[in-house]
Amino acid sequence: MIRDGVFRKADDSDTVNCVEVAAMPEGGVRVRDSKDRNGGTLGYTDTEWSVFVAAAKLGEFDLPE
Repeated sequence: MIRDGVFRKADDSDTVNCVEVAAMPEGGVRVRDSKDRNGGTLGYTDTEWSVFVAAAKLGEFDLPE
């Protein structure tokens, strides 16, 4: 992850339901809604973000079918 504080979103994200993520130079990650860029951000430590990403990859947040 590039730690330059620039918000990015996945290339394959749609234009309606996505978030943008910025890895901060001093550490940590910021997340914001791509539809409301001025609506504020959520901040996470590097550890919190790593745990979240690992859980998402395991399908922990998938909706039931």
